[in-house]
Amino acid sequence: MTIGVLKEPAPETRVSLLPEAVAALVKKGITVLVETGAGAAAYAPDADYEAAGARISTMDAVASASDILLAIHRPASVPANGKVLIGVFGLLADPGGARALQEAGVTTFSLDLLPRTTRAQSMDVLSSQANIAGYKAVLLAANLYPRYFPMFMTAAGSIAPAKILILGAGVAGLQAIATARRLGAVVEVFDTRPAVKEEVMSLGAKFVEVEGAADASKAGGYAVEQSDEYKQKQQQRIADSAAKADIIITTAQIPGRRAPVLITEETLQRMRPGSVIIDIAAATGGNTPFTKNNATVDHRGIRIVGDSNLQASMPSDASKLYGKNILNFLQLITTEEGALHLNWEDDLVKGSCVTHEGEVLHERVAGALQGV
Repeated sequence: MTIGVLKEPAPETRVSLLPEAVAALVKKGITVLVETGAGAAAYAPDADYEAAGARISTMDAVASASDILLAIHRPASVPANGKVLIGVFGLLADPGGARALQEAGVTTFSLDLLPRTTRAQSMDVLSSQANIAGYKAVLLAANLYPRYFPMFMTAAGSIAPAKILILGAGVAGLQAIATARRLGAVVEVFDTRPAVKEEVMSLGAKFVEVEGAADASKAGGYAVEQSDEYKQKQQQRIADSAAKADIIITTAQIPGRRAPVLITEETLQRMRPGSVIIDIAAATGGNTPFTKNNATVDHRGIRIVGDSNLQASMPSDASKLYGKNILNFLQLITTEEGALHLNWEDDLVKGSCVTHEGEVLHERVAGALQGV
């Protein structure tokens, strides 16, 4: 069996496998082909891949000779019929991309659709990458914020600590809390899931509670759509906290839907100039009405940074963790001898498969396609 690693288009800096992960596959007797320069932006030169046992080749040669192709983002050129493609393709928000893969006859595994179970944790790419994004969001905010994070008491006077509001206590939010607290900031956190309160408080942050949230216990750890009455209460509590915040980090997303606007224009008017908002939900519309993905917007002296790919700013570690997730997933679809074996009885294999033999197998993606 041959596995191919494709180079990601700019500005993506990550790569699906680093040389250390390639070596693990080669030991199993798997041939690994790597597109020229695939790991360069992650500081993994072609020579390191060759030393690990891979062969370097062109994109076309890798795509045509591989049984399994690894690409973090959906390739612009769809692989040929019968290939297996593995990545994080966001097809709930891009049903047209699912249609293209269906028509090409590609077997597609999109790991952002993995069932959120204990068994899936070792291959949970969303969590491994969100952890980095939460960390980098705080560091980016600290770099842009024109004041200190920690409290300082000096002969020239005292400096109050920065006040940070974090919207969403998922993996990214929790890491943002931990990082902000290490830097000495005072942190408040909002999440629609009351179950995360204990985790938030254990990290030293205050949990902003709003009563009447819809039950999210069956949503696999994700947020769910809330009632209009709850949204009104939510907006008021968030507005009150935001008005006192120096920095806001927003991470709130609902899979397959536009991100909810949690920081309204009226709320922004209550914030002081020099404040910073880092919007990790920018790719799905953002949590403010002025967020633009991959851009920084200045709104009345408040900087709103839209970036849903902060993990790409740490390409070495992000690629290392992502590659480990991929290796763990490959164990589900390959034999010990290194041959391809798609076990459709496995809930993780079935749950992450979007297209196979010209059909869209994933129910939610199929539902999204009906509106295209």
